[in-house]
Amino acid sequence: MKVFLRYEDNEDESLHKVLKITLPKSWKSGPTARLLEQFVESYNAGKEGQSNTLEVAALHLSIRRSASDGTHELKDLASDGVVVDTIPDREDVYICHGPSRTLEEINAEKQAQIEKEKEATKHLSKCVHFGCNQRFPKGGPYPDCKYHSGPPVFHETAKFWSCCPNKKAYDWEEFQSLPACQTGTCTDVRDEESNQKQFLGGCDIREKMNGPKLRSIDDFNASNAAGGSDGAPVLERLRNVLEELGVENELFDQVLEGIKKDVTAKNGAADDAVVTDETAKVLGGKLKAALKNIAVEQLRIK
Repeated sequence: MKVFLRYEDNEDESLHKVLKITLPKSWKSGPTARLLEQFVESYNAGKEGQSNTLEVAALHLSIRRSASDGTHELKDLASDGVVVDTIPDREDVYICHGPSRTLEEINAEKQAQIEKEKEATKHLSKCVHFGCNQRFPKGGPYPDCKYHSGPPVFHETAKFWSCCPNKKAYDWEEFQSLPACQTGTCTDVRDEESNQKQFLGGCDIREKMNGPKLRSIDDFNASNAAGGSDGAPVLERLRNVLEELGVENELFDQVLEGIKKDVTAKNGAADDAVVTDETAKVLGGKLKAALKNIAVEQLRIK
């Protein structure tokens, strides 16, 4: 692994320096602070250091990343960040003035900024277009919007937009800076009838490439037994999985019957397949809501 350490944070170009380092194996799993110490030692020992002595405590490392407006910006590296996890091979690493911060300090600063933004925007609406994230007064006026036509894809370590599959990122900040492919006007009204997923994963990609997933014999039989319902085999698998997680079949059946009664009352004389499919959708919505509540509680505790 090689890195290029660059000191350009000085108006006098004669004091600039580039140091190419091939990292020893032990350095890859070590802190980034070691790179800064090595550069300062080399710089101060050279001609540049004779008139511009650098101090480790007054410097930090940064790498250049694309911004959402197409320009580039420097992203600070934590002094205790692991080299191999934060710096790609053959990356340009910039030595900048200003003290280093630890990963904990950087995260605390980000969290404080998030809380500040939440407080400032809690009475605003958020654009529902993929990748926009703009906020505006409820009811308008609605600002111009740059967005993606398809949901994001998170597959293994890659992150990209399904409408722009050739532009990939491998960290969150780089992903957020990927340029949009559509222009329009912001909106806070989501099209509930589109059934568009909010994000995609590896299974969605494989399904798109290979076509719809073939049903197993058990799923086929369960569907036929329920009058052709696609939801019947899903409910059967869910019942078995929940049993493995400690949820008794009797409890699952009781909840399912209650939802079926509500669905039947709402839809009138619908056939069994329609009732079963709608029951599966309602149960899925309730489980999703329960998981969201758990996630919110976890964030609140943190």
